[in-house]
Amino acid sequence: MNYEQHNLEEEKLVEKIVETKRVAKVVKGGRNFSFSAIVVVGDRKGNVGVGSGKANEIVDAIRKAKEKALKSMFKVPIVRGTVPHEIVSRFGASRVMIKPACAGTGIIAGGTTRAIFEAAGIENILCKSLGSNTPTNVVKATVIGLKSMRTLSDIARLRNKTVAQITGREEKNEA
Repeated sequence: MNYEQHNLEEEKLVEKIVETKRVAKVVKGGRNFSFSAIVVVGDRKGNVGVGSGKANEIVDAIRKAKEKALKSMFKVPIVRGTVPHEIVSRFGASRVMIKPACAGTGIIAGGTTRAIFEAAGIENILCKSLGSNTPTNVVKATVIGLKSMRTLSDIARLRNKTVAQITGREEKNEA
């Protein structure tokens, strides 16, 4: 892949900054300040990645976080503009409940999870943050939940069956 193709692919990606914060390290001579950032990158077609970066300047922290997000991109299963099923995922003390929603609902979620869903291209979803609301843990819990999502065809492929055999529609036709 040449440089021009790489630039065209990067332009299609949506970049959202979830959180930036100034952190301090206490040393013998006082405090050393640096910046931490969490960035979400997605193509609005089901691919999304999350990265965190830390540097002495905020611009460098955001750049590092974006690079890590590009490397950690994964595919989110989207069925009719929403997720295939309900799930409660957990990371640390944060729990995130993700539910599919019917068309026209929109994204009903908090700021940290909303950025991930918008970057992924999910149009209708319900999400509730339970427990700790630390942005880092909420983002990681959301990523764990989205990575563990499975469509009906994925489950059928894993079990070496057809979708009709799993849903039970095949037996009704025979009777």
